[in-house]
Amino acid sequence: MTEKLVLHEFSLSGNCYKVRLTAALVGIELERREYDLMKGETRTPEFLATVSANGRIPVLQVGDRFIPESDAACHYLADGSKLIPADRFDHADMLRWMFWEQYNHEPNIATLRFWMRWAGLDKLTEAQRLQIPPKRQAGNAALRLMDDHLKGRDWFVGDAIGLADVCLFAYTHVADEADFDLELYPEVIRWMEQIMTLPNFLPMEA
Repeated sequence: MTEKLVLHEFSLSGNCYKVRLTAALVGIELERREYDLMKGETRTPEFLATVSANGRIPVLQVGDRFIPESDAACHYLADGSKLIPADRFDHADMLRWMFWEQYNHEPNIATLRFWMRWAGLDKLTEAQRLQIPPKRQAGNAALRLMDDHLKGRDWFVGDAIGLADVCLFAYTHVADEADFDLELYPEVIRWMEQIMTLPNFLPMEA
C-alpha cells in the first residue's frame, strides 16, 4: 500500500482496536488520530464535513478517501493477506461471522461496556436502563454461541486465524468490563489466549 493510512479513532473502543490489531497482524503501519467521544470531538462541523458525515469512529483514511465502518476497514487492510481465506465458502463464512459480530455481539456487549465504563449507569435515561437486562441476556447468548462453535476447533473459520477472529476478539476480550463472566465460556478463553500469544499481537492499550 503506497497511500498514507490514517486511523481516526478513540483508542479504547473495540471497533477502533480491531482495525489497529488487523494492521499489526498483517504488518501495516497506521498513523493514529485520537478523538474524545465524551467531548463530542466527532460531532464538530469539521469532522462531519471532512471525515465522516455520521460522526462515528473508527474511520480509516486512505489517501484522501475514507472508510467509515470498522469491519470494512479491517477487510481493506487484510485484503491479500492470510487473514482472508482463499476458499470461496470460507471467505463467505468469515463475512457471516463479521456481520453477526456487528448485529448480535457488538450492540450488546459494547453498549453495556460503554454505559458502565464511560457514560455511567446513573446518567442513563429510563429507556436505556430498561435495555440493560435484554442486552445482558443477548450478550451472554452471543458468548455462549461462540463457546459452542469453538468446541473442537481453534478458529472461527478454517484452520488458521482469520479476520472473523480478529473482529470478534476486540470486544470479547473486554466483555468483563461490562460485567460479563467470561469464566462461563472456557472455549472462548482458550481462543482468546491463542490470539494474545500471536507474534504480532497488539494489546488494546498499546
